[in-house]
Amino acid sequence: MRTIACVACIVPVSLLFYSGVEMDIEKEFRVAAPQAEVWEFITSAEKIATCIPGIESVEIRSPGKFTGVMTIKVGPIKTSVKADVDELEQKSPKYAAYSIKGEEGGRASRMKADAKLYLAEVAADQTDVRFTSHVVIVGRLGKFAGGVMNKLADSIAEQFITAFRLQLEPQPEVPVAAVRQGFWARIAGFLRRLLGGTKRSEG
Repeated sequence: MRTIACVACIVPVSLLFYSGVEMDIEKEFRVAAPQAEVWEFITSAEKIATCIPGIESVEIRSPGKFTGVMTIKVGPIKTSVKADVDELEQKSPKYAAYSIKGEEGGRASRMKADAKLYLAEVAADQTDVRFTSHVVIVGRLGKFAGGVMNKLADSIAEQFITAFRLQLEPQPEVPVAAVRQGFWARIAGFLRRLLGGTKRSEG
């Protein structure tokens, strides 16, 4: 089953909650993969969840609708956020828009966001990904507003982008000879340390 995987809500849901604040978030990166492959991956909630730090579960409610639960740590507080994501519009394989409503356990913090996802083909094997969000957040974590939240947002986004690229981009193969050399180099290093220690003991 396929549904929009809400890349644009990765950062706002993960950010958690300023106290009564509106904010705009935008991220853009390039992936060394065809646009069709990027779209297929990015619109699968199950697949995209493997790239998002702290994700605990993803439940498909119906086509175009899913609920995600994730754990984050803000300052000394570690908490879980539950968010409902509803697809509003989709123009495959270039554009998607959706709304997000989330809350911290016990409704200590709440959020709403409108998010948009854009894909653009740069070359046959190059795709630009851009996501934007307008977020309104209220709740108990307002004291962590500002630099702490901005750093958290950047950290989560960078971890996501790295994991996303690892899933889609071709990875260089390590030659078998290099693997063997590495193995024997570790063995030789171990023996040198072992024999060196024995000689020092005898001396």
